[in-house]
Amino acid sequence: MKSTVETLSPTRVRLAIEVPFVELEPSLKKAYREIGSQVQVPGFRRGKVPTAVIDQRVGRGTVLNEAVQEAIPENILAAVREHDLKTLGRPEVEITEFNDGDSLNFTAEVDVRPEITIPDASTIEVVVDELQIDESEIDEQVKNLRERFATLKTVERAAAEGDYVQIDLNATVDGEDVPGGQASNISHEVGSKQLLPGLDEAVVGLAAGEDTTFTTQLVGGDFAGRDAEVAVTVRTVKEKELPELNDEFAQMASEFDTIEELRGDLRARVTQGKQVEQIYAARDKALAQLVEAAEIPAPEGVVREEVESRKQAMVDQLERIGASMEEYLAAEDKTEEQIDAELTEAATEGVKVQLLLDTLADAEDVQVSDDEFGHEIVHRAQRAGMAPQQYYDQLVRSGAAAAVFGDVRRGKALAAVMERITIKDAAGNGITLDALRAANEAEHNHQH
Repeated sequence: MKSTVETLSPTRVRLAIEVPFVELEPSLKKAYREIGSQVQVPGFRRGKVPTAVIDQRVGRGTVLNEAVQEAIPENILAAVREHDLKTLGRPEVEITEFNDGDSLNFTAEVDVRPEITIPDASTIEVVVDELQIDESEIDEQVKNLRERFATLKTVERAAAEGDYVQIDLNATVDGEDVPGGQASNISHEVGSKQLLPGLDEAVVGLAAGEDTTFTTQLVGGDFAGRDAEVAVTVRTVKEKELPELNDEFAQMASEFDTIEELRGDLRARVTQGKQVEQIYAARDKALAQLVEAAEIPAPEGVVREEVESRKQAMVDQLERIGASMEEYLAAEDKTEEQIDAELTEAATEGVKVQLLLDTLADAEDVQVSDDEFGHEIVHRAQRAGMAPQQYYDQLVRSGAAAAVFGDVRRGKALAAVMERITIKDAAGNGITLDALRAANEAEHNHQH
């Protein structure tokens, strides 16, 4: 095999490859074997059909084509190794010349990793918003905790918003019962808008044993789009009683003895959450600065593939909730071109960041241990709700294990960058990565 490489852009090359016919012989033999094991010719055992008979039955051209399809990827790989190229994505192949008995000539265009000069991370300084915690945020946390420990108490009065009622429902259209429109003794929070439109307004003011009717539009079933008369009877009215905010509540709802200690713990948690957000904001700003300073070009083919996969993921997600791309575009008031432009911008930025981190990982010779890789697999399997081994086997089958390995390696390179940059808030205070370390530690302990 002979090959030459031509640079089309900083991120794309064209390989011209010539394979002498004699080098195609192994692929040709294999093609005859495979096709021979699939054809049945009377008088010959399967797999023992002579080549001349296969040529006559299937055609020499079909066999040659099969051999070429097998030889091309192998020869591209050899050429890539010979020219020491760091390829990305899938090559686009064009056969320029091939006749039976002559050499095979073809070209392969493929994206390559551009040469990147990485700026020194220690010269990067980013500024993030100041950390501000309002007491109302702690109040909100306390309120949520009280809601979790609330009790329901039956009251002898009419229902008001926020109460819980036990109700019977019966929906009819023109006096005819709606299939599935009957329910008895269901619990409903008044004002939650969880059941039928119009129900909350109808129930307010009704005491136990009282009933009324209201009209609602049906969304599903045989009568979809029609107005239904709904009779509702209130069986009981209960009000939500929140526990008193005192030390006793703190002891019941947490491991703390006093309400002050509980508030202090909630404040620490909210603070840590916001500190982690600050670090994430710093990470995004630092990456944007590094990408800009390194003037990284984005490989078009890789970006195109990434846009296609992101768009497909969008379509799949919409299908899962029973919607289409057209409906989504109408709801968002966007054209398909706008969505494509947004996806292209996001994908371009994402690809540039990946290139930056891959280059960094190479420069620092970042290694990924089996333990680190395993930890990531466990983490992803948990998110997908699968057993780790089953998740890993699926990754290997789909050929995506290497991509996960790459993600872990890039994550380590990013962690090294974060240790070197300077982060300050708007008031000039220095920010460390302690909060992120503590959060990761907590998550790690939670997993084991």
